[in-house]
Amino acid sequence: MDFLSFFWLFFIISSLQPIIRQKMLEMERLKLLERLERRRSSRVIVLIHRQETLSLLGFPLVRYINIEDSEAVLRAIHMTDPDVPIDLILHTPGGLVLAAEQIAYALKKHRAKVTVFVPHYAMSGGSLIALAADEIVMDENAVLGPVDPQLGQYPAASILKVLERKPIAEVDDDTVIMADVAEKAIRQVKATVLDLLSDKMAPDQAERVATMLSTGVWTHDYPITVREARELGLPVSTEMPKEIYRIMALYPQTAQRRPSVEYIPLPRSREPERPRPRGES
Repeated sequence: MDFLSFFWLFFIISSLQPIIRQKMLEMERLKLLERLERRRSSRVIVLIHRQETLSLLGFPLVRYINIEDSEAVLRAIHMTDPDVPIDLILHTPGGLVLAAEQIAYALKKHRAKVTVFVPHYAMSGGSLIALAADEIVMDENAVLGPVDPQLGQYPAASILKVLERKPIAEVDDDTVIMADVAEKAIRQVKATVLDLLSDKMAPDQAERVATMLSTGVWTHDYPITVREARELGLPVSTEMPKEIYRIMALYPQTAQRRPSVEYIPLPRSREPERPRPRGES
């Protein structure tokens, strides 16, 4: 083999190595998801957003919940039998309110138990999705976040403060318009939170929690710990399966784009219990 042939062979292998490594990683993820599904007899859906780097220019790309994510999650739910529990692994800074609400309402409508696992954090729209679950399983150091709406770079609640603290004659028209939109946004998000919590707690408690989460009581990035979530009355547990951490480790921050929602693309129904041999307890 001459030098030129060796060079081209080395070039081809080097070019294929990232692809092969990525395929092996995807296979390992699916294998672990299938193992967790069998152990819990559930449909496992992964919704993970990490900061990724564009391979060509090297700029960081922060991913958020978007319509593509909601479409993928809704497809997974539609492919799941109503009597099969759903386990959603959630790791996200939040994102589009519309997409988060679609996912939350689809989970709420699911007849079987819905469990949301938060190994690290689920902020903003991620917290909204978590509120739809029958059980929220958090790592002891994991956090949720407020769901108060944001208009551009400003919190909706802070925009309303401008009208409270300044005479209307001193406020420009754009701010007045933004304040009107902010008031509607807060009212809509609060109504959504109330709806999601309606079957989990008493009406007066749901009203208090919805007010705290959606009206700007905290800053938007305030970390709601396990203790605070329990004090709010949310159904929080810390019994995190070890497989969840192993699955998270298989979603590293890579230079290549990958789907942020992943599940085994097959219909999932409750398997009939197998008859046991006579004499077996």
